[in-house]
Order: sequence, then C-alpha cells, then structure tokens
Amino acid sequence: MRSFPEITSDELIRYFTPTAADVAFVDPGRGRGPVDRLGMLVQLCTLPWLGFVPDDVTSAPPAVVARLAERLGVAPAALRLYGKREQTRSDHLAQVARYLEWKTVPAGSPAMKELEQFLLDRAMEHDSPTLLFNLAREYLMAAKVIRPGALTLAKMVGTARRAAGELTSQTVAHLQTDELRADLERMLVVDAGLGMTRLEWLVRPARDASAASVKTSIDKLLWLRGVDAHRMDLSMLPNERRRFLAQVARRSTSQGLERRKDRKFPILLAFLAQAAVDQLDEVVALFDQAVSARESRAKAKTDEALVERAKKGEARQLVMELILPVLADPSIPDERVGGLLRERIGMRRLREITADAWNPLPRDHGRLSELESSYTYLRQFTPNVLAAIDFQGGPGIGGLMEAVAVLQGMNRLGSRKVPAGAPTGFVPARYADYLDKARKSEQDTAFRHYWELCVILCLRDGLRSGDVFVPGSRRYADPATYLYTPEQWAPRQADYCRLVGKPSDPAEAIEQGRHEMHEALTQLEQPLAQASPGDAGSVRLDEHEHLVVPPLSAEDVPSEAKALRDELAGMLPFAPIASLLIELDTRTRFLDCFTHAGGRKLATTSETKRNVLAVLIALATNLGLARMSEACGVSYDVLAWTMEWYVREETLREANTRIVNHHYGLELAKVFGGGTMSSSDGQRFPVRGRSTTARTMVVHGGQVLSTYTHVSDQWSTYGTKVIVPTAREAHFVLDDFLGNATDLPVDEHATDTHGATLINFALFDLVGKALTPRMRDLTRITLVRDGTPAETARRYPHAGPLLAARWNEDLVAACWPDLLRMAGSLKYGQATASLIVGKWSAASRQNTLAAALKEWGMLRRTVHLAKYLADPAFRRKISRQLNRGESLHALRRDLHYAQQGAVTRPHLEQQTEQAWCLTVLTNAVVAWTTEYYSRAVTELRCQGREVPDELLSHISPGRSDNVNFFGVINVDVDAELAKLGTGGWRPLRPAQLRELGLTP
Repeated sequence: MRSFPEITSDELIRYFTPTAADVAFVDPGRGRGPVDRLGMLVQLCTLPWLGFVPDDVTSAPPAVVARLAERLGVAPAALRLYGKREQTRSDHLAQVARYLEWKTVPAGSPAMKELEQFLLDRAMEHDSPTLLFNLAREYLMAAKVIRPGALTLAKMVGTARRAAGELTSQTVAHLQTDELRADLERMLVVDAGLGMTRLEWLVRPARDASAASVKTSIDKLLWLRGVDAHRMDLSMLPNERRRFLAQVARRSTSQGLERRKDRKFPILLAFLAQAAVDQLDEVVALFDQAVSARESRAKAKTDEALVERAKKGEARQLVMELILPVLADPSIPDERVGGLLRERIGMRRLREITADAWNPLPRDHGRLSELESSYTYLRQFTPNVLAAIDFQGGPGIGGLMEAVAVLQGMNRLGSRKVPAGAPTGFVPARYADYLDKARKSEQDTAFRHYWELCVILCLRDGLRSGDVFVPGSRRYADPATYLYTPEQWAPRQADYCRLVGKPSDPAEAIEQGRHEMHEALTQLEQPLAQASPGDAGSVRLDEHEHLVVPPLSAEDVPSEAKALRDELAGMLPFAPIASLLIELDTRTRFLDCFTHAGGRKLATTSETKRNVLAVLIALATNLGLARMSEACGVSYDVLAWTMEWYVREETLREANTRIVNHHYGLELAKVFGGGTMSSSDGQRFPVRGRSTTARTMVVHGGQVLSTYTHVSDQWSTYGTKVIVPTAREAHFVLDDFLGNATDLPVDEHATDTHGATLINFALFDLVGKALTPRMRDLTRITLVRDGTPAETARRYPHAGPLLAARWNEDLVAACWPDLLRMAGSLKYGQATASLIVGKWSAASRQNTLAAALKEWGMLRRTVHLAKYLADPAFRRKISRQLNRGESLHALRRDLHYAQQGAVTRPHLEQQTEQAWCLTVLTNAVVAWTTEYYSRAVTELRCQGREVPDELLSHISPGRSDNVNFFGVINVDVDAELAKLGTGGWRPLRPAQLRELGLTP
C-alpha cells in the first residue's frame, strides 16, 4: 500500500519502457544531472503502474532501476542519491503529473465525493476492505487521479462499510415490524423444546435421509413459513450483500449477534430469506434420498431372490435334461415313461423340485412387491412432504399431478381406499400388472399400496427430470427458469456465436457438423482399409466386419527418464509440510486469500498465518482440530475460531487459484503440458458416522463419499466437488471446467467412459470446447451417418458398416436457437451445468429439446470416436492425461492419512471445505516439487549435463517422498522463514550425501 511491490516481467515491459518523449522530458538540457533524471523517470513510469509513487523512490525494484538506467545511459547506483531533499522529489512528481495529465484532488472536492459514492455502492455489494481498497485504487487510476495516502483511503473504505451497514438497515426497515423483530429476538434465545436456539437449529443441516430427518426438515420449513421467510423480498439489496449478511448469521454465535444490537436484524432477515429457499431444497432432496434408499434396498433383496431362483432354475433344467430324452424316445412305451423317470431321477429329488411353486415373475422381477414391505416406513414422512410442498408439473404429466392431488386429499381426509376415478395412466408399464391384479381380485388395500407407491416413485423421477418442479426452489425449479428467456438471449446470441465459433444459422451449423463428421470418417477409413483381419496390433474389422480395438500397449518411458527422475528426487531437500507451505507462501502470498467472513482483512501477522496453516493441515491430513492442537501447540478454541471465520470454500478456492496460477507460470510446468488439456475423475473416501452424502458400497467395504476433481496436464488441480458416490459423475464434468477461474487456458477435457454421455458431448461442443473421453465397449456404441446405408457404404467401404443410425438433422435444425440459448446460459453462468445436465439427461423422450441435444451429441461422439480410433497417438494422449489424475489420487491418499483416511465431518459444507483443504495441500506439494525440480535441473545443466525437455516431460511432481506430514507439526512462520537462503530457497542436497543415501 505504501511501497513498491514485486513486479512481474509483463509489468516491467508494459510500464517501464519509456518512449522517446519520456526520455526527452527528463533531458539533461533542463539542468538535471544523472541522479535527478533517473529518479524522475522512475516516478514517471511508476505513477501509471501503481497510481501513486512511494515516498522512498530509491527502493524501486532492481529490475526497474537497471532497465531505466540502461535506457538513460547512467549507472543504476545513481538512484541511491536521489531525493535527499524531499522537496526535490515532490517537485518532480508534480511535473510528472502535469506531463502525464494526472491530478491530485483535495478532501471534500467533487471528485472525492464521487469516490465516496462509488465506494458506498461497492460496499453494498462487497464487504471485504481489501477488495474495496483495490476497487478504489482502480477507480482513481482510471480517472488519472493520484491516489491519496493509504491511511486516508483506508479510512474512506471504513466509512463506506459503516455507511453500507446503516443503508442496509434503512433499506430493510420497512420489513422490520414489531412482530417480526420479536420473532428475530426469539431466534437467539434457547428454546426449551429444542435444547438450542432457533438459529442454531436452522443452521444445522440433516445428517441422514431417515424419516425422522425428513420430518425435522419439514418442521424447519414450516417454522420459516410461519415467520413469512418465504415471502421476504430483499431484492432491494444487492445479491452479494444478501449473501454476505446470511453468511455472517450462519457463522456467528447468538451472543455475537446480540452484541450487534439493532444491526443484527438485517443479518437475520437475510439469513431467513436464504434459509427459506435452502430448507425447501433440503426437504425435497431428503424426500428423494429416503425414497431412493428404500427402492435400492428392495432392488438388493430382489437381486438376491433372483440369484436363488437361478440356482433352483438350474436344478430344474438338469431334471429336464433327463426328462426330455425319455419323452422324445418313441421306443419307450407310454406306460413305462412315468416309472422310468421316477427311477432315473429319484423320488426325493422330484419332491425337492416340486416343493416350491414356480410362478412367472412380473415385469420388474418383483421389485415393487418388495418395496411394498417398506410402505409403512414411507408413510411416516411422505404425507408430510405432500402436504408441505407445492409440486407442479409441466406438459405431458397431467395424470401424475392429478394423482398427487388425489393422494393429498386422501391424506387430509384419512381415506383408506383409492377413489374409483383415480388416474392410473401415469403408472409405468412394468408396474401396471400389480394394479390390474389387485383391482381384479378386489384387494383394495393392496391396490392402495401399489398405487401410492407408483405416485411417490413417479413424483421422485419427475423431480429428477424436471417434469415436476417446485416453485420457490433453487434446485428443483422449472428447468425453463434456469436458462435465459428468448428475449434475454436475443441481444447476446451474436456475441456468443463469435465467442465459441458457432454459426447462428441452423443450416450453416448442420453443414459445419456434417463437414467435421466426413473429415473424421475419412481419417478413419484409411487405417481400416490398410489393416488386415489378422493384424492384432491395430484397429481393424474382422472377417464378420465387426470392429476390433486392441488395447494400447503400455507407454514406453525411456530408461534415461527413470534414472533422471530418481536423480532429481535425490537432489530435492526434505521439508515438513508446514515448512513447505510457509515457504510457498513467500512466493505466492496464498495466505492473503484467507479473509475474515465478516469482511475484516486477514492480519498478516505470523500468528494468524500459523493458525490458518494449522487448520489447513488438520483438515487436509484428516487429523482434526483436537489432534492438531496437540501436535502444533495451538489451543483447540483458537483453531476452531480460525476455521469458522477464515477457512471457507470461497477463500480456499481463491488460495488454490493463486497456487495454480503460480505453478502455471513455472517454466518446468510448461514442459509437463501447456495447460490446455484437463481431465476429471472421482475418488472414494471412507466415511464414519451418518451423512447425507455417504452411501454404502460393497465394493468399497462400507460407507463412502466421492470427491470429483479436475486436473490439468500440468498436474495441478483446479476443481474439487463432493458428490454422492452413487450419483452419475457425468453430471458434474462441466461444472468446474466452465467455472475455471485460474490462468489455465483449458479447452480440451478427458474423462473415462463415465463422462461420455450424449448430453456432455453436445454441451462441450456448444460452449466451444472439446470432450475427448477414453471409452470402453466401443463395439456397442452407435455411430451416425447423414445418408442412406448404401450411399454411406459406397463412400466409406470399411467405416460405413459401423455407422448404424441416421442422424436427425431436421430435429437439430429446428431446435438450434434453443440449443445455443442453453449453451450460452451455461457459458455465462446463468445456470449450473450439473443441474442442466442432470435434468436433460433424465428428461422424457417427449422432450424435444433434450432429444435435439442428444442428436447433436451423437454427431459429436461420432466425430470423436472416428478420430479416437484412427489415431493411436490421440488415444495415448488421453490415457496419459487420465493417468495423471489417478496418480494425484495416490498423493491425496498419502496426505489424507489420519484416522485411516475416513471422513468424519457429516455435513456437505464441512466435507467440501475439507476436500478443498486437501486440494490446496496437493497443489502446494506439486508446485513446491516443480520449483525444486527446476532448480535441480538448472544445477545439472550448469555442470554441463544435457537434460532434454523430452525426458523431463515423463517426470511427475505429484509425489510426497520429500515431504514429511507426520509427527509433531511445528508451525513457526518466522523460524521457518529464517531457515531459507537469501533468495528464499532451501539448498539442494549435496552430491556427497546423496551418494551415501544421507540427508542434511
């Protein structure tokens, strides 16, 4: 704020390349000596860079001084003598300002009044003093106004923040009736029935999807509606202001809010308005999970029964093998058949086989019948959900919505019998036989159970597909509301099409897609034509014209690369994890990203840094705060307070972005990859205790959750999300890819088969990016053509038989404007990608837009697979990128070692914060290792060794061999910084000690 910061190479070139006019301005002919000329030129170049000139001009970065001194032809050391008289520096600055047409503005001037209003407007959107300070600095620089003193500007920021608080109170004052104030006051008083305050009760999310949790969540929703939280209109406040106030309420204690006196009311109002939406979403989500859990349980039992049935069926089949030859032998008299069969088979075996009736299975193999055993359990909460939630349906599901209304009426009246006219047309065909059989046999109770179960299951499925929606919800709203309206989209379409390289004209888009498809098929035709049926090493067609795709051989890593990797690893210093983070912070300042949730700037004291680092390590390694307190000597209360107010998803994201950007700027990182490709994959972590995000998976030995991470080709992780392990990972591929806030220029993304859905193929292309997955079962995937089979076979004799379906160009052309509108809504952040992908993946076949999206996806999948099959190097590049992601899974498991790697934090928000802590530490290890690899390579090259980049590209920085994260964790910032050399680095391990296998 008051002195020269570090300068980047881009800034050095941009701001410190004086023109001929600049040099002439400080010309010696004006009576200036070398000292004054150099000092004045430093001020002239610094003013546009910083917006002010530090008092100590002689402390300018050495690179700046050297560059300007060379331009003037003077010695850089001359600057040390500049400004001995303060008046000289001031006079020169005034002359520089006039030359550059910059000005100073006194306090109380119109320009300062405008700055005050600007800061107030921004303070209503953002409460961070650091952000406001920087916004003010940018505002002044744009107006060519020399920035006033840091203390003056900081006071203006403080005034703006206080004024924003007062303005917020005034803006929502009309909502604060005496009755509402009393309700808000009671939120901070312990409720005898709950054993806690209403605020604490509302902040605490559900830990599982049990019937009790659903009913508790409904109780919260009804209480919020009782205070009209769902009707509170806070639209007069900016979104960021509402978000900030709600966050303060969630993280504050009741005592802390009481100390705010009247200022607590806007905070609680914002919290209630947000809680009303969040709670509605939680009720519907728990309803979905609770019903699905019982359905999964019924499926598991049905599968077990099918296995037993198969065993019995095999026994019956073996008996038939004995019976049929006897019956088919005409030489055996009819009167001897029975005796002969009983003799050959044996009466005991016949009695065992005929003891159980062999009834035909229903279409669903008995799953609905098994689910009926959970009917009483489901009735514990489904009537409450139907009574509390206003379910509405889109076109085509009128029968289901009518059935929901009938069931709601039955629940209100306590009816036990389904009315005669109740709709059944919505019932899936696989369940229809249950209802028909119960109706014909006049089993009213069975019919009621099966009909109600069908209503609940179809309602659940409708919520997932978007055919059923909930007004006022964020996650379960009408899918049409997620997208720009046609009126909103019209002025944006032209710019969007230029941005992503897509034509707005449907005919041109169809022609462009057709051209890409034929280009890719032509590329595929050549290797298929050249490969013989017996060529085991290449993609080919066998004698039956079936596609044969041999597995890729293992990548040939040169032995020299392995030796170099071991040698470089031996040169790296050893560092405790805390020391590594402290050292990396000196080069990235990532700890500056951890700001107080209340808007107060993080103090740059060693103590605060220590506390944040301790929390990061505690969560990433899974030690927990209690064990971390014992390991590092910081009290548990201090760590808990730091975690609550500083370590949040947004601060973790920002810190991670800073580390990734730092790593992207390293020369060696560019050898690993250009940052243009990434991949994503899920990783399972065991879970202890109850959690709504955990599921029991036999293959993983118990309860687990998934973290879904996005990894660049430079080994850095730029996205992390906690998801339910049974959820389709394909729904989340686009989220962090489109939300990438780092400097990585990613435009190509690889996944395993899990991400290769038609919806994803289409949307990736429509947002101007490329989805390049590694896919299995390629012979079962349908490829498309744009002509008749005969025309295609003539054009592509070998590839033609693989194109089994006709592409529906007319459907795509008819929906092209809406496809662009959907993609633009994702690209510009109007909608969350996982919501859109999930809704349209589950949409019914009658949904025209979903069908068009899948048609475009089939075209893009055909283009990708044609290139994928034709080019082994392309396949290998994809596999190499996916292997990087899997290698980082191993590093994360190494770091997340405590408590056997089991996650114990129950709530999604807590788990997300822990996952991001692990990502930050993973990236820190990768960045630190890359830096020291670079230093080791430099040392080898200085010794005359040839170290080609081709060998370095095979070396992974995702390793933890040189990092110690066990034992006593001493987080002493000042002491660790004192251990670094003059350049801020640790020494590499000496060659003599490396040869002996010793460490320094």
